[in-house]
Amino acid sequence: MSIYHKLGEIPKKRHTVFKNSNGKLYYEQLFGTIGFDGMSSLLYHIHRPTQVKEIRKQYSVAPKIVKDNNMQSYLLKGLQVPVIEDYLESRKVILTNTDCNIILSAPKNSFRDYFYKNTDADELIFIHKGSGKLRTLVGNIDFKYGDYLLIPRGIIYQIDFDTIDNRLFIVESYRPIYTPKRYRNWFGQLLEHSPFCERDIRKPEALETHDEVGEFLIRVKKKNEIIEMVYATHPFDVVGYDGFNYPYAFSIHDFEPITGRIHQPPPVHQNFETDAFVVCSFCPRLYDYHPEAIPAPYNHSNIDSDEVLYYVDGDFMSRNDIEEGHISLHPAGIPHGPHPGAVERSIGQTQTEELAVMVDTFKPLMITEEAMKIADEDYHKSWLEK
Repeated sequence: MSIYHKLGEIPKKRHTVFKNSNGKLYYEQLFGTIGFDGMSSLLYHIHRPTQVKEIRKQYSVAPKIVKDNNMQSYLLKGLQVPVIEDYLESRKVILTNTDCNIILSAPKNSFRDYFYKNTDADELIFIHKGSGKLRTLVGNIDFKYGDYLLIPRGIIYQIDFDTIDNRLFIVESYRPIYTPKRYRNWFGQLLEHSPFCERDIRKPEALETHDEVGEFLIRVKKKNEIIEMVYATHPFDVVGYDGFNYPYAFSIHDFEPITGRIHQPPPVHQNFETDAFVVCSFCPRLYDYHPEAIPAPYNHSNIDSDEVLYYVDGDFMSRNDIEEGHISLHPAGIPHGPHPGAVERSIGQTQTEELAVMVDTFKPLMITEEAMKIADEDYHKSWLEK
């Protein structure tokens, strides 16, 4: 995140002696990306962060591909993904390519008996149902319905859930996730026409600092495998840090939609981007106000991107028979648009209460076994005139 953040105690200068009140040295760690060229923070630990006592089992979590060359539109019934007690076991990859995984998760329980670290991917977790606390080595963030949690790769974390009814829509990105560059100036500040600003970003608070020695299990994800590693000291032993690389939260309810006299294209709803895909937030807004405007989106061809739309809440006016938790996949290479009757219904409407998250990928998405378990395979016929 291109906002400087400081939490806890740090020395006046980088790479200098920093001791506790008993004269013991704290251990500095550069937590950075893209070599030494990307976002980074400097963390100060009570113990060396390099102490691995044991490496235990290693097992695959690679998605099982059913269709690797797809040209069919699908509807996936996301709330049919099973509720599973363990957080990691609950994460089901439904769509995937070499840039990202799109995941549904319905974890029942918090996880405190292990820590988790994704070394390959930034994680963007959208909270559809549930609330709780994201706990990380660089501070905690409270979350609730409608929040995006952006967790940079390499962050060690746990999650406390307040309830057992939790529904998450997750994008794992092998490319760094940023705010859209067209909404930033060359200093990185969000511009006046951006649909959100720095005030909407919730940074970590309440830094946990544990001075504990023992055995601490961290499940590390690398190359579609989980590797169990036992650390000799508690991972949350940071006394302070500063920099630009840390997790943060943003609520979809704080996104301020851009509207116009005629229909605005999907990029105005963009919330996050990588060089491989974009994420958009469709929020309650006024419809187009030209006297002859058609609020429903026009038919458009996905020539070079797959479109995934996760329906969160409200009435999505361009679709028929869409329910909360449904996911539509419209692959590149074929046109798509409003369902029959949707254009006519939209004329004269003044506003929408829809809430949805869209992911557009520039490489085709492959369909997994987990997706086919919840798929409506006749969805592609729903545009036929009856």
